[in-house]
Amino acid sequence: MINVSPKCIGCNKCVPVCPFAAIQLIDKKAVINEACTLCGACVQVCPVQAIEISREETATRDLGGYKGVWVFVELVEDRAVGGAAKEGGQPAHAKQGRKIRPVTFELLSIGRKLADQLGEELCAVLLTDKNYGYEKDLGAYGADKVYLVENPELYEYNTDIFSTAIVALTHKHKPSIMLYGATIMGRDLAPRVASSLYTGLTADCTALAIKDGQLLQSRPAFGGNIMADILSPRSRPQMSTVRPNVMKLSDPIYGKIAVTVREDIKIDKGLRRVKVLERKLEKADAGVKLDEARVIVSGGRGMKTKERFKHLEELCRLLGGVVGASRGAVDMGLKDKTHQVGQSGTTVSPKLYLSFGISGAVQHIVGMKASDVIVAVNNDPDAPIFNVAKYGIVGDAHEIAPKLIEALKKRKP
Repeated sequence: MINVSPKCIGCNKCVPVCPFAAIQLIDKKAVINEACTLCGACVQVCPVQAIEISREETATRDLGGYKGVWVFVELVEDRAVGGAAKEGGQPAHAKQGRKIRPVTFELLSIGRKLADQLGEELCAVLLTDKNYGYEKDLGAYGADKVYLVENPELYEYNTDIFSTAIVALTHKHKPSIMLYGATIMGRDLAPRVASSLYTGLTADCTALAIKDGQLLQSRPAFGGNIMADILSPRSRPQMSTVRPNVMKLSDPIYGKIAVTVREDIKIDKGLRRVKVLERKLEKADAGVKLDEARVIVSGGRGMKTKERFKHLEELCRLLGGVVGASRGAVDMGLKDKTHQVGQSGTTVSPKLYLSFGISGAVQHIVGMKASDVIVAVNNDPDAPIFNVAKYGIVGDAHEIAPKLIEALKKRKP
């Protein structure tokens, strides 16, 4: 329920920011009609705090009307994506230098499975300045429907504007599940939406499933030493952020186009409380693109020195891959932080992952267990890394790496 108290001074600031034109100024007082979705945009701009929203207690909320699995579509500039991450992992119809971030397709892939188990629709939420046929790619990865909001103010991400639009859509359509990528944008947007909706949020999930009609959300806890399973039985929507390169991509079905539902949401510039004056992009190491690599050769503490780590760099060149490292190796100064694979580094899912001298702490395994083929080399036969490896070699990495290099050189034409 939303109320306007006698403190209202009739300043008119709330009228233009309402996404659904639900506010009028009558006799110098704001009057809110039935078109209100409780998005909170008016509360945000009221200078005298005259507008108040009272939320229904979660224990008494009727959850039966919440249906559907939603995925937030994150768009990025072409340079931020840096080309095809993996086969089928990039949109076919993106234009104007803006593409759908690959994690969106990963979320649609798992979202399709969740929606099928629930017998509900899979919907994508797309906020953009202009649609360039994105529904073709979203449909190919399983979306039944795309809720599209087009507005020039949506070209550049802004927390206030994006969260207001999503909260308004959520109140209107009542999804049961909402999924976001655990990216810089997703980690900023999802908590704001969850707070506005008075619902919970499970961050950095590594697995999702349906249990007794509810979303079972799994994530590392206590520094990655255990996995926690989380349910939200008394709140909706059930919200999660999911790390990129964790969920397996489904095979796209090109030609399947999602139904587009255009939402007429008015967006006022007055919602922006932060204005970006200047952007400075740090130039990252051009050779380090762990999240896009098809082959990764990683080393751990067992490599011991930078000199010995060079064997892995040479092996990497021969295989056309990227060098990775465990946190232990990074802490020892053997490689830079940009090469770190794991919970506190980069989550990866290459076709081939070679591990040398990495014991396999939970934090590291969480970041690479989605790899197609894992080959582990360690002199400890009880090392945890062997539990996730398809092929394991018990031996000294400093002896095996040079032999593998020699064998590969012999096979080179």
